Amino acid sequence: MPATNILIADDHRVVIEGIKSALQEHPEFEVVGEAVDGLEAVEFAKSLKPNIVIMDISMPNLSGIEATRQIKALNPGNQIVIYTMHSDKEFVIDLFKAGISAYVLKEDPLSDLILALKAVEGGGTYFSTMAPTILARHMEEMEEKSTSKNSFDTLSQREIEVFQLLAEGKRIKEIANQLFISPKTVESHKYNIMEKLQAASVIDLTKIAIRKNLIKV
Repeated sequence: MPATNILIADDHRVVIEGIKSALQEHPEFEVVGEAVDGLEAVEFAKSLKPNIVIMDISMPNLSGIEATRQIKALNPGNQIVIYTMHSDKEFVIDLFKAGISAYVLKEDPLSDLILALKAVEGGGTYFSTMAPTILARHMEEMEEKSTSKNSFDTLSQREIEVFQLLAEGKRIKEIANQLFISPKTVESHKYNIMEKLQAASVIDLTKIAIRKNLIKV
């Protein structure tokens, strides 16, 4: 069975040598190229056609994120394994959207990188312990925004007016006087608004209003 070809892209020579040393114990992997910046990574991925690219994020000339996008655009079959010190939410999400197969932190044992390579080689994925948590929270936030957007569209014009005034901290009687309606009607609108937006309190309404740019903070 032919070895799985690997391209290593990292601007630190000590990291490249460390990975190569670890892979010597695993003959199923063969390092076919080494890139020290993002542009080289893209060019080598194009010319060497590796099965897997081990990619750092912070690199000169072209970031690992952009290099990943370009490599995947050139050849969607290339599997990208991110090997980085960065655990920032934005990095994880951007790279996940770009189509990476694995995300491993350099602070983790080097054996985790080997596990990632084996998982990817078998057609699977591998993410450092923090990545699934970040991605799960991101999906929850996206779902919340989607629910909020869809629910907001069901508000009537009068409900939007009451909603904004409630979010601004106005009291029921103040809103009633300003809109020339009864306090009982305002209470009814408030109940309907909270039900539609799945808000448990006026504080929740205020947060939604801020997201919708209805009020300034």
